[in-house]
Amino acid sequence: MPTTLDPATALVLIDLQHGITALPTTQPADEIVARCARLADAFRATDKLVVASRVAFAADGGDVIKTRTAESPSNGKQVPDYGEIRTEVGLSDRDIVVTKHGWNAFYGTDLDLELRRRKVTGIVLAGISTSIGVESAARAANERGYELTIVTDAVTDTSERAHLNSLEVIFPRIAELATTEEVLTGIDNRH
Repeated sequence: MPTTLDPATALVLIDLQHGITALPTTQPADEIVARCARLADAFRATDKLVVASRVAFAADGGDVIKTRTAESPSNGKQVPDYGEIRTEVGLSDRDIVVTKHGWNAFYGTDLDLELRRRKVTGIVLAGISTSIGVESAARAANERGYELTIVTDAVTDTSERAHLNSLEVIFPRIAELATTEEVLTGIDNRH
């Protein structure tokens, strides 16, 4: 069944960058990137906005959130292209890239402002990682009143348990769920 998309819907892709897609994920990151690229192409073909978020930090690490947590943060050195969006996404001059310094693409960025200035009322959300970047953005989008569709086969995580919790428990409460094919059909049905 195709999804229902608002006429003013944007695609928001979470962290499809070299440093994140290199992590060991429950579903192959290359497949997620490929599905997201298909979605981005379809959005661009119908003159809809594509937004790519990426997470990046200052060289001195001064902008990294340093709070006490039960799990120690990774001390791994970032690869030189860590924050670069994968070329398969095919970023264009019409697309917006949002750089965040934490999990949530809305927090401390101009994402909401960029969407509202373009009168966007709906968001299709996909990317990595389901329980971190995607869920944080989904919660923030819901709190801001956007009509939200999460693409269930275009998200993945480093933890199967966390991935399934987001998909089965959290997302159904705050969003419509659809597959890549259902979103593509929904776009086609609008034109």
